[in-house]
Amino acid sequence: MIFKKGFILKILLLSFICCFCFTNTFANEQTSQNSKVEYKQKSIGELFTNFYKTTGIYTFLNPSDDVKDHDGNPISKFNQSFGKIIMFFICFLLLYLAIKKGFEPLLLIPIGFGGLLANIPIADIAGPDGFLGIIYNFGISTGLFPLIIFMGVGAMTDFGPLLANPKTALLGAAAQFGIFATLIGALALSQYTSFFDFSLSDAAAIGIIGGADGPTAIFLASRLAPDLLGAIAVAAYSYMALVPIIQPPIMRALTTQKERKIKMVQLREVSQIEKIFFPLTLVILCVIILPDATPLIGALAFGNLVRECGVVSRLSDTMQNALINIITIFLGLSVGSKLAAEKFLVPNTLGILVLGLIAFAIGTASGVIMAKIMNKFSKTKINPLIGAAGVSAVPMAARVVNKEGVKEDCTNILLMHAMGPNVAGVVGSAVAAGVLLSIFK
Repeated sequence: MIFKKGFILKILLLSFICCFCFTNTFANEQTSQNSKVEYKQKSIGELFTNFYKTTGIYTFLNPSDDVKDHDGNPISKFNQSFGKIIMFFICFLLLYLAIKKGFEPLLLIPIGFGGLLANIPIADIAGPDGFLGIIYNFGISTGLFPLIIFMGVGAMTDFGPLLANPKTALLGAAAQFGIFATLIGALALSQYTSFFDFSLSDAAAIGIIGGADGPTAIFLASRLAPDLLGAIAVAAYSYMALVPIIQPPIMRALTTQKERKIKMVQLREVSQIEKIFFPLTLVILCVIILPDATPLIGALAFGNLVRECGVVSRLSDTMQNALINIITIFLGLSVGSKLAAEKFLVPNTLGILVLGLIAFAIGTASGVIMAKIMNKFSKTKINPLIGAAGVSAVPMAARVVNKEGVKEDCTNILLMHAMGPNVAGVVGSAVAAGVLLSIFK
């Protein structure tokens, strides 16, 4: 009998499938038998003991010498136990300041809760494969989140007060003095103490905290000092949130009651054409003079152009609300992921926190002093309090200035006047970051 060629091929294929299925079934039975042989029955007590060893209580009470972080560095027993407990209290403090005191809750709540998650033992939420670690590597290490934040800030910012009174840009520039003073301080600490070891690029990244601009600090640190990025980000955002606590004593110490009562003249109205040309001019100046600052300035200018052109209100609304809110959540959580005890409770981090506070204080003081100097040479007096708004914590610093002015005279409204140096500080910190990046990259 002659069989068709196709029929023979079907028989061969069917035979192959049967052999494969039999082999696979046999292998599974063997594996199952081996597993049954290897399995060792445990008592109820042993099961509860194994469960106890996977709890956080056991980890806190029984730290090990063999535990290492993701960089291969050993984690001390202190940081495995009491260090994490200390960080829990620090995170709860941040949450308390945000919820009870209202200190920048949009930042401190994600940062504080991210810190809690980062210090949970065993789960490794902040590790490379944890969800906080994934967010951090995607948006912080690459510098993407700061640029998107700057777009949102540009879309939310009215540069009209700065354009109406251009000389207030000097106050924003003066407030950046804290950046360069802290750079020198970081190098001095490294040279004259044995606890700290900051390179020149590390010192530059630390100094930018003085601008009180979290996105700029993250952007610069990701390029100059990636190993210090977490501590710098935490310091920058913490001090931004604590503006209402840090600035008022400095402002009152450097001004008299008479100076705090100075009333400023009404600002002129700025045309839409001026507002449209301003972001375009910023970008052109960056292209010509400082291309390294273009990522930050460009993102800021784009967001502001979308706001002021008046023909893409949907894009402007998205940047001001949905986009910046989403990125703020991710950014806060990922910054909080660096509040793990083994990363935070180290000499360099504590040094960064101290230097950051000094930088912020110097920046605030420099703006106030510059305003007092300008009053010596100007017929039209300006209230020195608005110099404190030269740091780029928008609009928190301007609100603090207004609050201090109202304390002295309830009719002295300084908010719009303070917005001039405040938005100038945003541009100034981005320019300072570009300068440092071009020198030390």
